[in-house]
Amino acid sequence: MKNVGGADRVIRIIVGIALLSLFIFLPGYWKLTGLIALPFLITGLMQKCGMNKLLGRNTCRIS
Repeated sequence: MKNVGGADRVIRIIVGIALLSLFIFLPGYWKLTGLIALPFLITGLMQKCGMNKLLGRNTCRIS
């Protein structure tokens, strides 16, 4: 069941892309901080978030 709605989804994808750019532009081991983007991108694209489920949140209008 989807639990990530429109605005939440767009924000997650934008933040994910911004953080992924760190992987491209930062030198050395600092590149690994860009991998923080993966959960944001995955939850935004799949519209499912385990943390939302644990907290009982649902930002999707149609379940």
